[in-house]
Amino acid sequence: MANFRTHLSVAAAGGAVLAHGGWQAGLWSALDSLPMLALTTLGGILPDIDSDSSKAIRLIFNLMAVPAVVAGAVMLQERFSDGTLLLVCGAIYLAVRYVAGAIFARFTVHRGLWHSLLAAAMCGLATAALSHHLFAPPDAMAWAHGGALTFGFAIHLLLDELYSVDLNGARLKRSFGTAFKPFDWGDPGNSLAMLCVTLSLAPWLPSWDALQGLVDQGVALVSGRWR
Repeated sequence: MANFRTHLSVAAAGGAVLAHGGWQAGLWSALDSLPMLALTTLGGILPDIDSDSSKAIRLIFNLMAVPAVVAGAVMLQERFSDGTLLLVCGAIYLAVRYVAGAIFARFTVHRGLWHSLLAAAMCGLATAALSHHLFAPPDAMAWAHGGALTFGFAIHLLLDELYSVDLNGARLKRSFGTAFKPFDWGDPGNSLAMLCVTLSLAPWLPSWDALQGLVDQGVALVSGRWR
């Protein structure tokens, strides 16, 4: 499979193309291009969160700890004094960075369910829902955020699958088929649980009409360039 640096650089390149292309096409502004680039890059390393020794799991849980601390400070600032709130925020950071990371590592298997299109869809929908409710952008932009993360996630899966093909020896490695898959064939129970979580996000998502409009606009732009 591809290493961390390869995943990061290829996802960043894909994010740059997506962000710049959408800006030039008028789908979003130059400022809106920055989160598109960041989310695509994050998606490009996200599948390796299930690798206990990877740089991705440390980086991702570090990134997750920061908004958790901010959310905790906003929600609890009226309940605690400044000193107590500081201690609580420190505890939140440690809980997300170390405890949640350790629990996640304990119950996940590398190249398992997290390396699947189902996981990509769940993460993309969760991103769209969080963007919609936390930052309140236009519905189409919230969907674009979710799409950017899913795009980066798919880049990671495709890279891992491509690295499973030995072109020199003209053979398939044993890891072939373990990355770019719809769900984890060997663990249908957890796959069903993830599907239920994915479906449960429906009430929190932006307008589906906005998604349809964004897709139609993108298809029209692509079709126009190929004519």
